[in-house]
Amino acid sequence: MADIPGLAVLHYETPHFDVVRPGQFVLCAVSGERIPLDHLMYWSAEFQEAYRGAPEATEGFLRRRG
Repeated sequence: MADIPGLAVLHYETPHFDVVRPGQFVLCAVSGERIPLDHLMYWSAEFQEAYRGAPEATEGFLRRRG
């Protein structure tokens, strides 16, 4: 993963995530947009990916399983 200032590294579990490297945001696996950690609501523990919202989570799932 790129060394972007403020980028957090997380380990995604269900129903929580653990902070591996502190930061202010993560990147959406589908759109590449920044997601502030306090707004992060969608992720996949199976794929270890974060998503901006439900549409991106669905697209991420379909990319992997569709």
